[in-house]
Amino acid sequence: MFNTVRRNFSTSSAQLSKVYFDLTINNSKQPRIVFELFDKTVPKTAENFRALCTGEKGFGFKDSIFHRVIPGFMAQGGDITHHNGYGGKSIYGNKFEDENFEIKHTKPGQLSMANAGPNTNGSQFFITTVPCPWLDGHHVVFGEITEGLDTLKTVESYGSPSGKPKAEIKVVESGELKD
Repeated sequence: MFNTVRRNFSTSSAQLSKVYFDLTINNSKQPRIVFELFDKTVPKTAENFRALCTGEKGFGFKDSIFHRVIPGFMAQGGDITHHNGYGGKSIYGNKFEDENFEIKHTKPGQLSMANAGPNTNGSQFFITTVPCPWLDGHHVVFGEITEGLDTLKTVESYGSPSGKPKAEIKVVESGELKD
């Protein structure tokens, strides 16, 4: 009686969420970083990051810092509660489970959840600066930089072997980009 229309959806970038960070390094404005989130593969993890970018739940990444930057590895931020690497919370409560490990750490600019062991995801994340295959199966990759890899390289240049940044690297604005 009714004709059924079947739609095929691809994972083209037009259908994936895009969010951004505007950063300062020692109060000096940096070019914007734009991320594409992998909504289809890890929807819960992507939604957590998107909502923290917009601040729509009453808390988020705005005014948070990158507290750990190790050259030749990654830049870590997202501690929105203690601002020192020991805090954070998700939009689902304090912590949430690892969604899956389908996407691997294969290149610079990938967004992945920082954690303290299995199923301890909150708001902390890191951005790879190199491929990191040893993290596969331990950290959920949920997005990647589509604009602003040069800004990531600048952030990386302020890192140290201990991870303590040589400058304050701050997210002064974050949000979602709509097409």
